[in-house]
Amino acid sequence: MLAAFLIPTTSADASAPLRTHAAARGKFIGAALATSQLANEATYRNTAATEFSQVTAENAMKWESTEPSPGQFDFSGADAIVAFATQNNMQVHGHTLVWHNQTPGWVQSLGASAMRAAMQNHISQVVGHYANNPAVVSWDVVNEVFDDNGNLRTSFWYNTLGQSYIADAFRAARAADPDAKLCINDYNTEGINAKSTAIYNLVSSLRQQGVPIDCVGFQSHLAIQYGFPGDFQQNLQRFAALGVQVRITELDVRMVMPRDATKDATQATYYRNVVNACLAVTACAGVTIWGFTDKYSWVPDTFSGQGAALIYDENYQKKPSYTAVHDALAGGTTTDPTPPTTPGTPSAGNVTSNSATLTWTASTDSGGSGLAGYDVYREQGATDQLLGRSTTNSITLTGLSPSTQYQVYVRARDGAGNVSADSALGTFTTTAGPGGGGCTATGTVQTQWSTGYVIQPVTVTNTGTAGITGWTVTFTLPAGHTLTGSWNATLTVSGQTVTAKNLGYNGNLAPNAGTTFGFQVSRPNGNTQTPSGYTCA
Repeated sequence: MLAAFLIPTTSADASAPLRTHAAARGKFIGAALATSQLANEATYRNTAATEFSQVTAENAMKWESTEPSPGQFDFSGADAIVAFATQNNMQVHGHTLVWHNQTPGWVQSLGASAMRAAMQNHISQVVGHYANNPAVVSWDVVNEVFDDNGNLRTSFWYNTLGQSYIADAFRAARAADPDAKLCINDYNTEGINAKSTAIYNLVSSLRQQGVPIDCVGFQSHLAIQYGFPGDFQQNLQRFAALGVQVRITELDVRMVMPRDATKDATQATYYRNVVNACLAVTACAGVTIWGFTDKYSWVPDTFSGQGAALIYDENYQKKPSYTAVHDALAGGTTTDPTPPTTPGTPSAGNVTSNSATLTWTASTDSGGSGLAGYDVYREQGATDQLLGRSTTNSITLTGLSPSTQYQVYVRARDGAGNVSADSALGTFTTTAGPGGGGCTATGTVQTQWSTGYVIQPVTVTNTGTAGITGWTVTFTLPAGHTLTGSWNATLTVSGQTVTAKNLGYNGNLAPNAGTTFGFQVSRPNGNTQTPSGYTCA
């Protein structure tokens, strides 16, 4: 089936749409699309058809849409996506078959044997529905099965069926469609870290057992304030060496609002780096952007105070990030293998109880792609903390802890994604602060059904007068309620008390700053209670 949609290598005019340039490079360029906008908005529909060669349904192929009740299948939304793709010579990636979110409560409440049977039947029916359609070439079979520490996520799937559900899902998908590419998909896996390594080991192990995993999806929900993963290309290549296809499945690059020209330029660099990484890895099939216009981005509703994550603005005007994607696809093979020179040792000035200004001797770049910025890290042993990113050779760090010694170093990155060696360590100590630490946490019910609910966001705010470098939130689950998934925090459960701790990227909060996390819970049918007693320390 895939052969019908292999894109021929052709020459591309410099001003051609994205899909033309991608085809000339032997890749797809895709977008996640929503059925309502396709049906009701001509500009949305026409832009998607003109620019993109691949489609992922935002929601129309998820379990809650295709089988909301046991054995009652509804393919109306998914069929509309596939019809649009067929009409416009686009390939379709099915998203997603087995996930801990957006799965009906009736599935979550099943016992082990019934749940396994329901999963296998769902995959058989959904994949089988499109098995003879040449537009549908691939599927996310399992989605987000690891937590950020590299442990298997304690979702209702894992808690009921154990790890075996993953292999069973792939085998059921292969039985339903022998030709489709079958993928495992996850987020925060762009660099080489605990989570991506856990997926690497799982894929390697399952393939050795004959489990039909054909590809690995890297969601790539990036943010300019956290730095670009300099080992992205290296990470893609190590998965490719396992014999699997790799693909960028859900790319967006958010920023703290308001948007400005400097942030646009950094965002454009991130988009260019992702596309160049895919172009440099033969086994990378292509890049899918999660939407394409800021008018309909999921980011503002999920990440408080952040947005502008896509390549078109709210009025369908092309942003610098569009130009970056276009030019990367049109620009031929990346020819810059040379990393920047090592930055100078960072020196601290204007040190207060919660801030410091660092300066260092700038790097130089001889490879031709130009310097893209510097990442500033705190030396902490095995897990160094990213403190900030700058496009110049200085940065003002905020949210630091009083009376604390910091050892810091700097890395430079270029436009091709090459990363310099680490600078020598610079050391400074913040002054004693006035005290006044403290934080609050509030939870909001995003959605609920008869046997479960999602709390998103839980907003954590630093209410003190000094920066904090970590937070712990506790709350109580009602009797009979069970945690089934979480994101942006590490959650542990003792009885009905849940303890949530920050991850490496969201523990550092300046005074009055905030961050969010979320979680999903299953509950007895008809029980309408939700958690209470959020406390923060």
